[in-house]
Amino acid sequence: MKQYVIDELRPEDHEKIKAWMDEHLETAPLGGLYWLPLEEALLEELQREHLQCAPHFFALELLDDRLCCELLVRTRKRVSCNCMAYATERQTLWLMAQIDAIFARTGTQN
Repeated sequence: MKQYVIDELRPEDHEKIKAWMDEHLETAPLGGLYWLPLEEALLEELQREHLQCAPHFFALELLDDRLCCELLVRTRKRVSCNCMAYATERQTLWLMAQIDAIFARTGTQN
């Protein structure tokens, strides 16, 4: 799996990020996993066409010492669909900017 990972999180930074994510993102039943919806303007043509699969999102896993962001655009409505694909360059850059913004909002170091 391709991932964008920020490691060596300090315990106090982990707590700030967790609090922000708990408040602003949807959580998965599996602890530490969050869904970050992808902006519609960034969807590829096939993803836009698959209204039945919307919304598309990135999975973020917050562990004690790192934040792992899958570079796979997913849907939660299906286990597999051809609209699920590795992020394009634009989508990847957007994800990285979103993570940077979360760190900035929480006053954490990355």
